[in-house]
Amino acid sequence: MRGIVRSICVFTRTPDPRALALLREVEERLAGGGFTVQTKRVVSPGPMARLADLVGSTDVYPSVGSVSLGDAVAQFDVFRQVEKMCCHLDLTDRPPAEEDVAFLTRLIAEAPEKTFYFAYAFSNATSSPYFPASSFERPGFSVGLQPTDLAAGCETLEEWLDRMLAAWKAVVALLDDVPGFLGVDSSVAPLGPGPGSFVGFVRQFHPDFSRSLISDVYVRVSGFIKEHNPRPVGLCGLMFPCLEDFELADEYAKGNFDLATNIYLSLHCGLGIDTYPIGVDEDPRAVLDVLMLMRALAGRYGKPLSARFVSDGLARIGERTNFRNEFLHDVVVRTFTR
Repeated sequence: MRGIVRSICVFTRTPDPRALALLREVEERLAGGGFTVQTKRVVSPGPMARLADLVGSTDVYPSVGSVSLGDAVAQFDVFRQVEKMCCHLDLTDRPPAEEDVAFLTRLIAEAPEKTFYFAYAFSNATSSPYFPASSFERPGFSVGLQPTDLAAGCETLEEWLDRMLAAWKAVVALLDDVPGFLGVDSSVAPLGPGPGSFVGFVRQFHPDFSRSLISDVYVRVSGFIKEHNPRPVGLCGLMFPCLEDFELADEYAKGNFDLATNIYLSLHCGLGIDTYPIGVDEDPRAVLDVLMLMRALAGRYGKPLSARFVSDGLARIGERTNFRNEFLHDVVVRTFTR
């Protein structure tokens, strides 16, 4: 096995069965080349109901990509009812407002499981296969790996980077002649504990997570994935999904991964705030302040940033979450401000 493909994502302006056929073809190519495929996804702008009809009872994740606040509110019931439907609000061209935060507050109150499938985006990169910030620009498909698993058994950072490069080249070789191949999003996308954890791998060289924050390890990795990807598309950055990387969740529990630290890492080599826990009693004004900051930083440094806050709909600040989601590690929720 050459590695794990986190996502194959087809982008289509009008959803039709050809998108599903393309997903199957790409999955078969990758499986034949020794890769394991975790998820298949379709991004198509337009009504959520139309896309939901296409994927039906399949295992395909649907997303309409960027939506206006008005459309998000109008389609709230569909968004809530379609289990894996994703979308995001792109706030690049306008300041975040109280109404934008109110949409998240409504999700937390009425459909907390959908916070996992919703994000705010700023200066977003198009054609990424990673949800919920995926955005349609042109028809085709892209691929994203779960490269942390390639680190298993590596004794040096360079050995892992070489394995990633080999995996990217293998994917490109397998798919280069498939019409519509847009490229590989080389983002480091952690998931779970052990080999799935990026923080767990970094601990081999920096046992103290806080000590790693003042080293150049994250910049070295982010530089490599941007400079050496043979067919880059999408985000191509480091992801710090607070509750999806279980060992990062442990650092959050210790107080070592507060929101300011997350934003710091996002600024110099990462992609944003991802699966960050929010208490049902968090101050909406604090959320708005964070969104305004992320927009300003994305604009100043010309980089994609996003914010995805997750809630179980019950846990207040100081209480333990109960997500009942295999992809999210339960923690005691901390306030944004300390």
